[in-house]
Amino acid sequence: MTDLPVIRLKPQANARAIRHGAPWVFANEVVTDRRTRSIAPGALAVLEDADRTPLALVAANPTSKIIGRVLSRDPGETVDQAWFAARLSKALALRAQLYDAPFYRLVHAEADGLPGLVIDRFGDTAVVQPNAAWLEVRLEALTAALQQVTGVQHVLKNAGGRTRALEGLDDQSGVLAGQAPDTPLPVTMNGATYMADLTGGQKTGLFFDQRASHAFARRLVTPGAEVLDVFSHVGGFGLAMLAAGARTALCVDGSAPALALAEAGAEASGFGDRLSVRQGDAFDTLTALAEAGAQFDVVVCDPPAFAPSKQALEAGLRAYERIARLAAPLVRDGGYLGLCSCSHAADLGAFRTACTRGIGRAGRQGALIHTGFAGPDHPLMPQLAESGYLKALFYRL
Repeated sequence: MTDLPVIRLKPQANARAIRHGAPWVFANEVVTDRRTRSIAPGALAVLEDADRTPLALVAANPTSKIIGRVLSRDPGETVDQAWFAARLSKALALRAQLYDAPFYRLVHAEADGLPGLVIDRFGDTAVVQPNAAWLEVRLEALTAALQQVTGVQHVLKNAGGRTRALEGLDDQSGVLAGQAPDTPLPVTMNGATYMADLTGGQKTGLFFDQRASHAFARRLVTPGAEVLDVFSHVGGFGLAMLAAGARTALCVDGSAPALALAEAGAEASGFGDRLSVRQGDAFDTLTALAEAGAQFDVVVCDPPAFAPSKQALEAGLRAYERIARLAAPLVRDGGYLGLCSCSHAADLGAFRTACTRGIGRAGRQGALIHTGFAGPDHPLMPQLAESGYLKALFYRL
């Protein structure tokens, strides 16, 4: 028998969903009596159905809408360094099979059996995002297991995740082991070198999730092509297309530090003279480029999440439509337009409808030639729609 606290589902809650793999238990699904409310955030608990039958071991947080995150179907399992090491070993085995070099997302939260945890690996350095309370109180065991399994020397904590505030956690990043790099790290992908700022950049420093879409965009480039990368961050699509033989690439972003990293990446790749950058608001810049009569062979727009929640969905879809409407006139006849979304609230159908409508409102005809998703180091948990957040649509106009 376990001496862990118990969280019990209400009779009307869907216990079958948990039995079939659903990873989250919401606060409105459980009996929230005094004992439940007194469980410390991050503590382990046994989840029972309404008939008091144990269902799972969960990480509890009574202060969060997600009151329980399923860790194991065995309510008696011990969560210690060895437990973390076993999960990390499975995650590593997949990535080692898929990638030639140790640069990838090592852990993608629930889909890797580690709810709320994101780990991006940059060679000898790993950046950990502990986005749930149960991880925050077990960082020592997690860090030790991470070093044991992967051999990384340096482990950084990134506390910039949006969900940390919902879990009652702070935003203090830091170093968990080793030391932080004092310069951006070079990462080679799709024939280009990207500069990843692990301490001052967005998220963990680089977006590994678009690697497969960068590779597809390379295939659209013909010798002498001129390309435009909007919301470019450190040059994701632009550098990949330059590496494929594009004559020029213009990267547009609101962040001067991100554009400086794009320029540094182009220099490191050997084609610094073919990249130009433009800092400014993407909507304004697209409008100005159109007024100047600019035309490109490939245009890709990869904005931040315009619809990060259901409440923001309607406004977000309007923004995606507007981006498509402003970008389409910049594509030469027979050229290509790539439109991306990292909003999990906007499903593929809604996003595709918004983009197609925007292209039509620009007076262009677009044939959808490719739909892309996050790479296989970002596995999708079928029972959790939120894990399938990334979409990329490529049209030939």
